[in-house]
Amino acid sequence: METVIELADDLADDLSLQSASSESTTMPTKQPFVIGVAGGTASGKTTVCNMIISRLRDQRVVLVNQYVYAMLQDSFYHSLTDEKLQNLHDYNFDHPDAFDTELLLSDMEKLKHGQAVSIPDYDFKSHKRKEQSRLINPSDVFILEGILVLHDPLVRDLMSMKIFVDTDSDVRLSRRIQRDTVERGRDIEDVLHQYARFVKPSFEEFILPSKKYADIIIPRGGDNDVAIDLIVQHILTKLGQHDLCKIYSNVDVIVSTFQIRGMHTLIRDVTTTTHDFVFYADRLIRLVVEHGLGHLPFTEKQIITPTGSVYTGVVFCRRLCGISIIRSGESMENALRACCKGIKIGKILIHREGNSGRQLIYQKLPADISSRHVLLLDPILASGNSAVKAISLILSKGVPESNIIFLNLIAAPQGIHAICKRFPKIKIVTSEIDSSIDEHACVIPGMGEFGDRYFGTDNDSSTALKSQRSSGFPCLGTPK
Repeated sequence: METVIELADDLADDLSLQSASSESTTMPTKQPFVIGVAGGTASGKTTVCNMIISRLRDQRVVLVNQYVYAMLQDSFYHSLTDEKLQNLHDYNFDHPDAFDTELLLSDMEKLKHGQAVSIPDYDFKSHKRKEQSRLINPSDVFILEGILVLHDPLVRDLMSMKIFVDTDSDVRLSRRIQRDTVERGRDIEDVLHQYARFVKPSFEEFILPSKKYADIIIPRGGDNDVAIDLIVQHILTKLGQHDLCKIYSNVDVIVSTFQIRGMHTLIRDVTTTTHDFVFYADRLIRLVVEHGLGHLPFTEKQIITPTGSVYTGVVFCRRLCGISIIRSGESMENALRACCKGIKIGKILIHREGNSGRQLIYQKLPADISSRHVLLLDPILASGNSAVKAISLILSKGVPESNIIFLNLIAAPQGIHAICKRFPKIKIVTSEIDSSIDEHACVIPGMGEFGDRYFGTDNDSSTALKSQRSSGFPCLGTPK
């Protein structure tokens, strides 16, 4: 089957350097989910955006046209002076300097903080902004479209998802010729001259290099129905996660690419072998651990490189320890040791009593845990009952709430609510938020009994499920 979506580089491997600031217990302002759609001229960006919007039926989506095409309805183009108008054929509309990026950033920051904005209405006949502007109200989702939306790092930082529409250059040129000659009444020789002088060089210098920043690359643009469907389903999943992240500022879902989603597909598949399950689970766990380490406090440090140059870097907090909730949490210990050589790791065993009761069976914690930052390890957060019990124990040892980072692969909304309402200063880092938990307190859709699948004790999954529930030991999906 032909690949419908190409993946960008491993963006999720990048560690974000974030200081551990104190968390507010008040609800943060809801922020929009911003989708950036870039690509060359006439690549089909607008078609892709319209298809996404039409399939997000129940979502309130506003399309912000930064640059729809390089020379059509580009709201943030600079108005041309009389001098530039006299030499219009020498003006490059595909260069980053042609756009008022500062104004775009200002407007997007206002929208991000729930403020309405009036964006310019650009007239392509006069090449000036009209007196009237267009009012854009705050929304849950914005699609920011244009040839250069992935070029500027400050604009990229505003995006929750970055898409690049990749269409063959010959197809794009033929579309541009048809559009400019039929819709704009231009001479074909002028179209080809401008393409060769400005459009193609700008594409190669500015637009094509920005492709590497995309989370998702769509070959063939709007003709790729399968890719659009996958993206829409992915957006709907992320919107559900995004709502919780807007409610709780201490919840961090790592940036998802289709590579990460592909690994989730493999470890969730009931037919996946134990060997493959462990391999891909370890890869995801490593990503979660590395992302969680990015939330540790750090200080700046200047060092001398082998070339004799001065480099200003950072040094992370070194007083760490890991605490795994037996037994699924033990599957995350190798990744933590690989990232933090020599780290101390403690263990907690909690026994399930009924639907909500929890009994502490065993604990082995570092004696000096109160002076350390704690990475709490458990692959699954379901109802949150066991996690609450474990966190309460750690706090009783004198660990400040803000010094605890809870790392897991998937979480259910119920577990997130249970922890965040009771411990608003604890950081939760996960790779995906699932829809719910079922009557057995198992995460849905989940991935089965994580401990049994990881440690190879799931030869008879139905028997194992009954066995663990009767014994009271947690499975993947039982309340943590």
